[in-house]
Amino acid sequence: MLLNQPPTIFEQIIATDAQPVSFRVREIPICGDLILSPMDGYSDLPFRLLCRELGSAMSYTEFVNVDALRFGDHKPNNIAWRKLKYDPSEYPMTFQIYGHDEDRIVETAIRLQDLGPDIIDLNMGCYVKDVAERGAGSGMLRDPAKIGRIFARLSTQLRVPVTGKIRLGWDDATRNHVTVAKILEDNGASVVAVHARTKEQAYRGEADWDAIAEVKQAVRIPVIGNGDVKSVADIARIKAHTGCDGVMIGRGAIGNPWIFSRLDRDQVPAQDKIALMRRHFALNLDFYGERIGLVLFRKHAAKYIHGVPGADRLRLALLTCNTPEEVECLIAELAQDSERHARTQT
Repeated sequence: MLLNQPPTIFEQIIATDAQPVSFRVREIPICGDLILSPMDGYSDLPFRLLCRELGSAMSYTEFVNVDALRFGDHKPNNIAWRKLKYDPSEYPMTFQIYGHDEDRIVETAIRLQDLGPDIIDLNMGCYVKDVAERGAGSGMLRDPAKIGRIFARLSTQLRVPVTGKIRLGWDDATRNHVTVAKILEDNGASVVAVHARTKEQAYRGEADWDAIAEVKQAVRIPVIGNGDVKSVADIARIKAHTGCDGVMIGRGAIGNPWIFSRLDRDQVPAQDKIALMRRHFALNLDFYGERIGLVLFRKHAAKYIHGVPGADRLRLALLTCNTPEEVECLIAELAQDSERHARTQT
């Protein structure tokens, strides 16, 4: 597998011709309107590759703490550096970073350009306590002036475009999504992605799509909408409701990457789900090695097989598997169960 290599001209032409251009990140065309959201623990290289093949228009790494990156120490098992590995087929590739120290954010972003990302994105949406209360992630939303200073420096000192992902604010009393989006635009951001909840909401309650529409009306740069997109119908609804240029899908893609092909889970035959499971498992083993690859695959497998005959038994059995051969045997049994079930339905 080729990693951290820029795409060839041929690969760029293929990417450009695949779908109409929905929007541009500065000069970079985004060919398609659906995008896998950066998600810690999920949007790793194996899952991103599957989502790209199924229609996701661009790639974001899992978010990486700038304080965890030690230049000159690119050890393959260093978790932070491993998150930044990518495949040339993922063009355009976005590195998402987070932190609280202005100088550290800017200095790290400058140096990361040497690894060849097409875009660098600053996470201002993570609600996790250890991140936000230290002033990183959504904690940055409490200091819009600081955001402006950081983006002014990034947009003038980076060769690549810089973008930002935000929430609506710290809480309902301090919503400032429009203000922050304008600050991003005024200080050189090329795109703003908006998760339509506050930090305090985390994933509770409904996403406020009206807020995304407010941002879209307030800025000229492209706006990516995010939050509560769980079905193909939701894609059409959020676009009609907000006018957003792109739709970012996170939890709705876990177990159903076919959503990027505009297919809901119940439209995908069991055999196709099982085939993709096998492929995902193989990619995990290749990328992480047997032990870690197997453990990290379990959470995806549980989602893939939801509603498939024999799923409950397999879900429990996966927890005790210790070798790839055991997992392959379980998947083979699941395939046989699905075939028998299909024959009884005809």
